[in-house]
Amino acid sequence: MSLLGEWRDDIRCVFQRDPAARTTFEVLTTYPGVHAIMLYRLGHRLWRAEWRYVARLLSFVARLLSNVDIHPGATIGPRFFIDHGAGVVIGETAEIGADVTLYHGVTLGGTSWRKGKRHPTLGDGVLVGAGAKILGPITVGAGARVGANSVVVQDVPDGCTVVGIPGKVVRLREAGQPNPYGIDLDHHLIPDPVGKAIACLLERLDSLEKQVEAGGLLAAGSQQQYYQGCNADNSICESDCAGGAVAKTLGAPRRRLPGE
Repeated sequence: MSLLGEWRDDIRCVFQRDPAARTTFEVLTTYPGVHAIMLYRLGHRLWRAEWRYVARLLSFVARLLSNVDIHPGATIGPRFFIDHGAGVVIGETAEIGADVTLYHGVTLGGTSWRKGKRHPTLGDGVLVGAGAKILGPITVGAGARVGANSVVVQDVPDGCTVVGIPGKVVRLREAGQPNPYGIDLDHHLIPDPVGKAIACLLERLDSLEKQVEAGGLLAAGSQQQYYQGCNADNSICESDCAGGAVAKTLGAPRRRLPGE
């Protein structure tokens, strides 16, 4: 595709993913994410043509204008959108598929000083929430979602959602509502596995306090009236998604206390 054609697609996709966009002129003149990707497209062509310094200089100018740092050596597919733009960093060996959306503060970074592939690969249709960090030569599968402020250091399967630090793959409790263009931007509909585990611990603590108030530890059969159990792993994928080992650990039977 020609450079002009790539620019057209990058501008058009803004109207599909940002309800605040009104006119093409407004997008061209006020969207720093669009400025960054347009200058990246030009810089990437210079990079492939071995005009390496000019390409890096252009990316430096783009960073000054947009506060988005995209290395010209990165590979980015069509219809790429950075919402708000501020603070996004994309490394040299990053690979991004088609129809990917990043929010502000996202980093696609490396974890090694060695040359070669050291940055993430994002499949088609991936959505990455604000402030998320995806680090190392890992793969985030097509249609996956990364929750805001997550730190992802392991592969994410297609269509899954990852949240937390370090990121854990979870199953969605609610489905988002796709917009008229078929794009689901409801990336806030994610479970909280850590909060769920803490809630279970608090429930167990409350149960033990009631037992103490009742005059000590009760027999195993009697204490069930105080402790009804808590399924700590109901939001974590156990088998078909990465993070199953963690899920099994959280869901493992608790240790029995003396007297139970």
